[in-house]
Amino acid sequence: MPIYWAFLTYMLLKPGEENHEYWFMFSGIDKVLHVSIFAALGFSFIAAFPKIKFSYFVQIILIYAFLTEILQEEMGLGRSMETLDIVADTIGCLLGYYTYKLLIKRFF
Repeated sequence: MPIYWAFLTYMLLKPGEENHEYWFMFSGIDKVLHVSIFAALGFSFIAAFPKIKFSYFVQIILIYAFLTEILQEEMGLGRSMETLDIVADTIGCLLGYYTYKLLIKRFF
């Protein structure tokens, strides 16, 4: 979990690059990536701390999402703060949380 968190922080804060020459690049792919990586973060976080209250879980993930967006803006590395990224992060962490709960309920 700490390694994924460190990797995620690096990827969210590294200088941005726009590259549209790959077949899988489309407008809005960054939002899909935000949802995906925060779903994985939410899933692994709740799997590591299954007894944590839902409100604490959401607060921790959202504080992290806000901090990374603020740092993107402040560091001046070609990245900018976007409100929709925070929305995508929130949706992703909730997907990860509920996926974990569904799997636990179904298989255990």
